Amino acid sequence: MSEVNRMLGKVDELAVQTDTHAIPFNIGETIKVVDGPFNGFNGTVEKINEEKRKLEVMVTIFGRKTPLELSYAS
Repeated sequence: MSEVNRMLGKVDELAVQTDTHAIPFNIGETIKVVDGPFNGFNGTVEKINEEKRKLEVMVTIFGRKTPLELSYAS
């Protein structure tokens, strides 16, 4: 029985570790878009949605600031 509890404990630890990935971005940080139609644009991180793994980034297009919602991988 103690071995089963030890195994279950390991599984619980792994589940917690996968949920606690560090977010590789900070609000106010300048980033470069590397994929999609806005590839090559620079923008500033305005919001971070950890649950959906998305960033709201403000980029300047034709002289106007435009918000983009981008996915990120850590």
